[in-house]
Amino acid sequence: MTAPSPLRLAVLTTGGTIEKTYDETDGSLRNVRSVLDEILRGLRLPDLTIDHVPVMSKDSLDMTPSDRARIVEAVRAALVDHDGVVVVHGTDTLAETGAALHEALGGPRRPVVLTGAFRPFEFRDTDATQNVTEALFAARTLAPGVYAVLHGRPLAFPGVSKDRSRGTFVHRSDAG
Repeated sequence: MTAPSPLRLAVLTTGGTIEKTYDETDGSLRNVRSVLDEILRGLRLPDLTIDHVPVMSKDSLDMTPSDRARIVEAVRAALVDHDGVVVVHGTDTLAETGAALHEALGGPRRPVVLTGAFRPFEFRDTDATQNVTEALFAARTLAPGVYAVLHGRPLAFPGVSKDRSRGTFVHRSDAG
């Protein structure tokens, strides 16, 4: 009997707060490089194969409709030969991209999970590692569909939005 092959996930990176790095020469926070590999090095994932697919490195507030179309196409391509897809995205417009994915993909045959962070990975009080870990787990266990996974909650699209006053994402069914 042969051992089952590891689950294969694609993790697409697009930039956002989670990947902002601090430039000490001018004091700025910018999207310069992906921090995903650094996050993944700190996790123990023996039965998971992860393919890191850099799509872009942008603040989500600067994303255009053509950027979202590019993300949709990258997700569509990743779904062909992966068991699930995680999209690391900026939280300011994560809900817009999730809605675009939900509309464009209809009912995907595998889970598509969007995640990000309210504070950059390089900050001591970041939620980046927690959210990436939860997104990886969710992509392994959720039914097919498009979701936002942050702060211990999977939220199915459509109906997901950022609630700035609560500092997290909510679904219209529990907002209020």
